[in-house]
Amino acid sequence: MPEHEKQEKSYVRLPWFGLKKLAPFLRPYGGIMVSMLVLGLLGSALDIVVPLFQSYALNHFVAAGTLEGLERFTAVYLAVILLEVAANTISIYQTCQIEMYVGRDMKQSSFDHLQTLSFSYFNQNSVGYIHARVMSDTDRIGSWLAWGLMDGVWNFSYLAGVILVMFVMNWRLACFILLLVPVTAAGAVYFQRKLVGLNRQVREINSQITGDYNEGITGARTVKTLVIEEKMQRHFQEDTERMRRTSVHMTHYRALFLAMISFSASCALALVLWRGGVITAQGAMEIGTLSVFMSYALGMMEPIQWIIRALSDLVSIQVNIERYARLMETGSEVADTPEVTERYGDAFHPKRENWEPLFGDVEFRDVSFHYPDGEEMIFEHFDLVVPQGTNVAIVGETGAGKSTLVNLLCRFFEPTEGQILIDGRDIRERSGLWLHSHIGYVIQTPHLFSGSIAENLRYAKPDATLAEMQAAMAAVAAEDIPARMGDGYDSQVGEGGDLLSTGEKQLISFARAILSDPRIFVLDEATSSIDTVTEQKIQDATRLLMQGRTSFVIAHRLSTIRQADVILMVEAGRIIERGTHEELMARRGAYYRLYRRQFALPGEAG
Repeated sequence: MPEHEKQEKSYVRLPWFGLKKLAPFLRPYGGIMVSMLVLGLLGSALDIVVPLFQSYALNHFVAAGTLEGLERFTAVYLAVILLEVAANTISIYQTCQIEMYVGRDMKQSSFDHLQTLSFSYFNQNSVGYIHARVMSDTDRIGSWLAWGLMDGVWNFSYLAGVILVMFVMNWRLACFILLLVPVTAAGAVYFQRKLVGLNRQVREINSQITGDYNEGITGARTVKTLVIEEKMQRHFQEDTERMRRTSVHMTHYRALFLAMISFSASCALALVLWRGGVITAQGAMEIGTLSVFMSYALGMMEPIQWIIRALSDLVSIQVNIERYARLMETGSEVADTPEVTERYGDAFHPKRENWEPLFGDVEFRDVSFHYPDGEEMIFEHFDLVVPQGTNVAIVGETGAGKSTLVNLLCRFFEPTEGQILIDGRDIRERSGLWLHSHIGYVIQTPHLFSGSIAENLRYAKPDATLAEMQAAMAAVAAEDIPARMGDGYDSQVGEGGDLLSTGEKQLISFARAILSDPRIFVLDEATSSIDTVTEQKIQDATRLLMQGRTSFVIAHRLSTIRQADVILMVEAGRIIERGTHEELMARRGAYYRLYRRQFALPGEAG
């Protein structure tokens, strides 16, 4: 079970501390909240007053058999009703505003925070888990803050007001009715505990179903090639059947709960009719007062039900608050120091005027590294010096540490020990944004954003002209892609670039990297999805573009890196061989054996 799921099951405290963390999201809307609460109190007071009009009508018109003063009574009654409708309408509108505004702000804040986190956070947390924090949790918290506060004000004030009025009108009958409250509350507590437990089970099963659904869609190709449709269908059906059984069980308890509340209301009404009828028959209470007690006996059951449910929800909502708070409190494992941020700015407020130029001298100095979620060392006491303008090729078996090496260079992860220097300075002495703005990174699995070709290219250079985009696309032999599509550079690429082939996506991502005019190129299997003819064109073009720039090329096709200035043969986090292609072939070591396996050189001995 993932660690975050274990933590969520352990929550037992009421979220008062978590509520303090939500205060910044409520503070900007303090005026709306005050107005909402005042109108809520007013609406509650008017709900209490309305039955008193009924009492007055019965006592002064019906019982007395006269219509004197009916016009004035009607006018006042209509005015009260209109005021009640207006107060409720405005307060509901303002509650909706709070819900939407707070939810929006929480989503924006969490999304912005995610942009500052390092790769390790995304390695350790699934997309579904993060998506739930940003979307589901913020929606639930925003709704609970707005409607919970509004409903709480109305229900507490209505219940207190009703009890006060009943005691003023007839305290003996009021005490008689209130005898039902502890019994009703005890039953409500029992049912709510059952419902909270079942609701938590439903949410957990729903998370599993969502995960199954996501795997079934994103892994559709793998499912079909492995012919496991029946297995996936059976697994999904088992989860949905568990969801059905648990939901039906929860529905049964909810039905019993509502029936109990209805029964309690009927009992209260029966007590009023019985005891109040006796008192009225004795002439100790007017018929209008009895009608008021009947209205209050029915009306007070809903606030009691809400209060019990709200106390249960406080425990339930804690999971959402704590999960959101944990996300917002998660610090990046790769973060600039306050001094660096002060000088260079951050991702959202860069101080580009203070950015020095980057030339491209790179040095790994006694670097050791293991991933934050592991203990096995990938590199130990690793040293490497790469002068400016050097084209470095990195080869080795899968898992040798090739991608880790360039990820450290790009400061996606921090070294566990040692230093990485660029232009003679530790990369931690300058901002990550400064470094990333000088690196062109093309990976094996390219990602395009929804939008047009031009929009994707302009992520690298927002003010790029059409001529600049055309030159970048031509440099990687991709100029025919916009021409083939109906709207040229305004052609849509689809979600994640789904309207393009993998090779076309790779070419556009390559052109995007070139358009940013980086001082350091990192190509991680960048031509693996491209045919050999196009690959040769890209090599010819990029060879010119990389002149004077430092470049790191990870490749499994050794034919693509024969012209590199230096080839590093990496094994288990160590450089076991280095040199040019000719030098390494002449050495007849690990590189030679790897090269021979790829090309099956005839007549060569092992």
